[in-house]
Amino acid sequence: MACRDSVGTPYEITLQLHRDGALYGTVGERCGWFLTRLARGVAEARAGHEARWPDPDDRFPDDTELFAFRYRARNGVVGGGELRCQLRTIPVWVPLPRGPGGEWRLTRRAFLEAWGGGGVGMRAVLTSSELGVFVEALVAEAEDCLGSRKPGKPARSL
Repeated sequence: MACRDSVGTPYEITLQLHRDGALYGTVGERCGWFLTRLARGVAEARAGHEARWPDPDDRFPDDTELFAFRYRARNGVVGGGELRCQLRTIPVWVPLPRGPGGEWRLTRRAFLEAWGGGGVGMRAVLTSSELGVFVEALVAEAEDCLGSRKPGKPARSL
């Protein structure tokens, strides 16, 4: 949803979370710039080469917490929802084809969690590719909402 200035011109966004068609929470007031920066960071991390993370799906920006958006009322009270994304390193045991041996393989995944105002939560575990698609879709929808993107033109910035 667009944040509007005193004359009604949209200038930023706030996210409305929906679950099964019903409003689940409202979070991230004026978060469009941050989402644009994250989309660019995920794309750059996937395009780079890191010896530690040879699989592009394990490559993310360096922060452990990629974002945490909450609802804040004008009086400073927090409530009404939360959307956050944290990176976690997951060890996976890969057994050898023959014999009892094997090795640990580390993967990284983004844990995207949404909490509604009533305390009910949802979680998705995403690769960097899936996170990039998700954030790019948010940025594209925000640009459409703000009228800063022409149909058929890829998302760039807010």
